[in-house]
Amino acid sequence: MSVLQGIKVLDLTRILAGPWSTMALADLGAEVWKIESLDGGDDTRSWMPPAVQGISTYYLTANRNKQSLAVDLRTPAGRQLILDLAAEADVVVDNFLPASLKRLGLDYEALSAINPRLIHCSITGYGQNNPLENRPGYDFIIQAESGFMSITGEKDGEPMRLGVAFIDLVTGMNAVQGILAALYEREKSGRGQAVDVALSDSAMHFLANIATGYLNTGKVPQRFGNAHPSIVPYQLFNTADGRIALAVGNDEQYRRLCQDVLDRPELYDDPRFTQNRGRTEHRDALLPLLQAAFKGWTSATLIAALRERGIPVGEVKTVAQAFDSEPARYRALVISAEHPLAGEVRMVRSPLRLSRTPTVTPTAPPLHGQHTDSVLSRVLGKSEAELAGLRQAGVIG
Repeated sequence: MSVLQGIKVLDLTRILAGPWSTMALADLGAEVWKIESLDGGDDTRSWMPPAVQGISTYYLTANRNKQSLAVDLRTPAGRQLILDLAAEADVVVDNFLPASLKRLGLDYEALSAINPRLIHCSITGYGQNNPLENRPGYDFIIQAESGFMSITGEKDGEPMRLGVAFIDLVTGMNAVQGILAALYEREKSGRGQAVDVALSDSAMHFLANIATGYLNTGKVPQRFGNAHPSIVPYQLFNTADGRIALAVGNDEQYRRLCQDVLDRPELYDDPRFTQNRGRTEHRDALLPLLQAAFKGWTSATLIAALRERGIPVGEVKTVAQAFDSEPARYRALVISAEHPLAGEVRMVRSPLRLSRTPTVTPTAPPLHGQHTDSVLSRVLGKSEAELAGLRQAGVIG
């Protein structure tokens, strides 16, 4: 039995932040009804390359373990189907603009009136009940607006976005936290509630130590490339045949690096470098000395020596090398499911490992509208004749 078995989720989301959150709920055993438009469905179905047998791999990223229903929300009959499903659901997740959701009559006030136990999570760019609530939110834009791009990239280079839409992803994770907290609270009160999650909030919250550093000192954070603003040495270094990532987290690790691995005790004994604050303040003097010492080692030999002495270090890998690495193999990170068109679809396992209630055996991301008839007949009791009529009227696909 999975931890969320019996929980029914009405998924009115598309693209990434919303589908990422509902996939996490589906991995934990919730039944997720993914509502898609008749004309193509989720935007990411057309985002390619890359693709497998004509199926967008971007779409495959965030939609496993779900059931797809194609419903035209522009029609009164389509909206009524959503209201009927909301009456049977435990959770609704949407990423509509608030004005659009209200115009459709699918906002929290409308849905909670028919299902007081309903938990309704809305994911927006800038939150609700403020002048920006109907401004669309996009990960790339909010990476720029939140300050993240200003601290990412080489010191003298251009501001840079992270290689994945991480603000969408962390917002989806925040949505899951809010939904699970509301489900837990409902066990005590018997009542649902609204969960308001914004990409902008998530981005600013994710600034973490950078945020508290600025808020409490007034100093504007700068870019340090792959280096750390507060810890030295903590960055990439070149070796004789490659590159390593070194993360010396405390003064004892630094002592072992200098005395035991590099046999350069003077780099530790120098009062400028003995403590981390001094190393940070004098990084321009220290880093060239360390880099010169590392160039005399091959990556494999240096990594082995550092790990033997408990100093955190890693090899810079490609994505292909990462999936062929020991951590990926030991943790069985790659899972697969059979897809009716693409054959075997390979995906990354959920990071959640529960001992008694594990995540579900994966099913492939659904075809567009694959489960329209089965869900509407099973959940709402629609007959074959009723389904045929809805399809003929252009309400379902």
